[in-house]
Amino acid sequence: MIQIGTYTFDLNDPLVIGALVGAGLFLLILILLIVTVRRAGSNAQAAQLLATQLGGLGHRVEGISNGQQQLFGGLTSVTEAQAQQQAQTLKLMEQRLAEVNDAMGQNLAHSAQRTAQSLGELQQRLLSIDKAQDNITKLSGDVLSLQDILSNKQTRGAFGEIQLNDIVSKALPPDAYAFQKTLSNGSRPDCLIDLPNPPGPIVIDAKFPLEAYEALRSASTDWEVNEAAKFMRSSVKKHIKDIAEKYILDGETADGALMFLPSEAVYAELHATFPELIREGFEARVWIVSPTTCMATLNTMRAILKDARMRKESNRIRRELSLLLADVDRMATRVDNLDRHFNQAHKDISDIKISAEKAGRRAKRLDTFDFEELAEDPKVVPLTPPVG
Repeated sequence: MIQIGTYTFDLNDPLVIGALVGAGLFLLILILLIVTVRRAGSNAQAAQLLATQLGGLGHRVEGISNGQQQLFGGLTSVTEAQAQQQAQTLKLMEQRLAEVNDAMGQNLAHSAQRTAQSLGELQQRLLSIDKAQDNITKLSGDVLSLQDILSNKQTRGAFGEIQLNDIVSKALPPDAYAFQKTLSNGSRPDCLIDLPNPPGPIVIDAKFPLEAYEALRSASTDWEVNEAAKFMRSSVKKHIKDIAEKYILDGETADGALMFLPSEAVYAELHATFPELIREGFEARVWIVSPTTCMATLNTMRAILKDARMRKESNRIRRELSLLLADVDRMATRVDNLDRHFNQAHKDISDIKISAEKAGRRAKRLDTFDFEELAEDPKVVPLTPPVG
């Protein structure tokens, strides 16, 4: 870089290099001329020739000077153009940088907003997961509690009784059944349905042979299966025998009873694997029911109760119907009377309207002193002087 005054020239620029080369050539020619003049100082012709050459060289030097000035002006223009281009480039770069900053700011704001929204949604999902986990934990506890209940015979019996009570209370009216009612033999069935004779009150007792069923389900060998089947048969037969002996009483209960199994799985297993137990129950007049079949049986009992109550209340119903017919007859008579009153009132109103029209016509004639028309009316009553 070469600085001349306020201008700076780049040595890599071809124009600057050309200008420097021209200046060097000019100096070299000038030195050669001076040497030549010194050597040919005595020769006038040489001096004249030298003067001519010097004149031509002066013109060339003048041309080189003009070229240098033009080159300097071109370099100045190029420098100014480069300065302007650099200024425009800097301005454009600043604008672009500002736009990029704005875009980055907006993108960061949007990204922050989306991140916050995503975090909020994630928090809600985590809350839902925590709630579901709590429900699962609670359900696990309930399952464990149910297993504890079913593992004990007394609590298992209470579980069957509660389920039976719920089904009966939903299917029948409150006055149609009784829980834990004592019979004449001192036994207390889980539920006694008060059906009319026949068939009479019928007992429903809950039984749950869970140990036998679990042994049958967990058996893995033929011997275990046979032993579990024997256990199931003995358990169900004992339940059938107990119900038949305790809850079927001549003259007090119906000639049959229901054994309620609070498990659909146990009920299905009996029908699928032990049909002889079902037949034995039929022979002992003990019918085995599950929650579903018990509900269907209770609906049939409800229809029987409704029909019996309808027959029982038939006299009262007929009496109420007679009273209703009498009320209808009285109402019809009163309607006829009211109709006559309306007709008479209509006739009276018509007569009143006729009288009013006549009175209006007479008043109009009197107002116009039209006494001749009044005299022609045959219905006019003449005025007579009072008898003294």
